[in-house]
Amino acid sequence: MFDITLRKAGLAYGDNVIFQDLDLTLKAGQWTCLLGGSGVGKTTLLRMIAGLTRQKNINTRGEICCGDNQPLTGRIAWMSQQDSLLPWATVLDNVTTGIQLRSNRLFRKAKLSADQKDRALSILERVGLAAKANELPQNLSGGQRQRVALARTLMEDRPVVLMDEPFAAVDAITRLDLQDLSCELLAGRTVLLITHDPLEALRLGHQVYHLRGQPAELTDAIEPPGQTPRSLEDSSLMALQGQLLDRLRHAEHGESV
Repeated sequence: MFDITLRKAGLAYGDNVIFQDLDLTLKAGQWTCLLGGSGVGKTTLLRMIAGLTRQKNINTRGEICCGDNQPLTGRIAWMSQQDSLLPWATVLDNVTTGIQLRSNRLFRKAKLSADQKDRALSILERVGLAAKANELPQNLSGGQRQRVALARTLMEDRPVVLMDEPFAAVDAITRLDLQDLSCELLAGRTVLLITHDPLEALRLGHQVYHLRGQPAELTDAIEPPGQTPRSLEDSSLMALQGQLLDRLRHAEHGESV
């Protein structure tokens, strides 16, 4: 495991500066959660870490360093709000999409090895969908589709996972279940989670940051006590949620806190 450190990170679209001089450390094997208003630059920061902002109209600066002195390239898995399942592919084929894309078999489906298939089926069993391996996405509920997306992320087996509001599109109970499952199955990985939900961030995060302003700046981290996922019956968690909601509300109205 290794820390990931951003030093003096900056990004601008032409003259529009999204953030500048950001310092952030993602601690090895822990969840870092990032809150902030719509359009403040949360997903842009995630994309910068993933190396997806190298375009002509985007100016970036700063450095991203790994604690083991190795490049971050090839060590990231991504899970987004949209499950992005291929509608014509079975659950099993969707879980193994990465293998298919890396097979270099243009317009032809790659044949899974016995080990790859066994591993995919084992992961589907862990997310409770072993019986759905041959189903199409249209036959799944929203929560089941996100479980497939989680299984696909696990199949990639990367030490770093970037999550962009992955539970936002499901109902409250399913959301709690997916939070608990993700916390269990992604244990030991370095996770950066973007969310609009303060309670979600406080349940799952070892460090919780608020990105605010223009250009955007990071507040000091909140470090909730206790083991994750934290219980909703924890009174200290509810108190922290109130403080964080108040901070977010003031930031939304452009007020200092």
